[in-house]
Amino acid sequence: MRTFPLRIGTPDGLLFEGEVERVVCRSITGDLAILAGHCNFCTALGMGEAHVVTADGTRREAACIGGMLSVMDGECHVLATTWEWQEDIDEERASSAKQRAEEKLAKGGLTDQEYKIVQAKLQRALVRLSVKN
Repeated sequence: MRTFPLRIGTPDGLLFEGEVERVVCRSITGDLAILAGHCNFCTALGMGEAHVVTADGTRREAACIGGMLSVMDGECHVLATTWEWQEDIDEERASSAKQRAEEKLAKGGLTDQEYKIVQAKLQRALVRLSVKN
């Protein structure tokens, strides 16, 4: 299968650079896959599971939470707010975050802003746990 260059970075630095067959992420409008030969493209990333298939066929899973994806002249760049490879996710921490968020939602009495923040924390924890398992 044809490959293309991919760079994945976060505000903390470069996480991946290499040739890949495919990258799959969740955009704000749904899941998308980028393959070699993709047209120039730019989109905001949502919160969800992602994966990369490297040139040797290895599939690497990740949690991607926000950011931008662009394809320009055959090169793909992902600048994610958070990108966590499956092996780097702390399952215990994610489970604790999920439990705290669920408890806050069950307790109620949240303002609209507080509710949105807790919902986002719950969603992040669920994405991490989904990728880890």
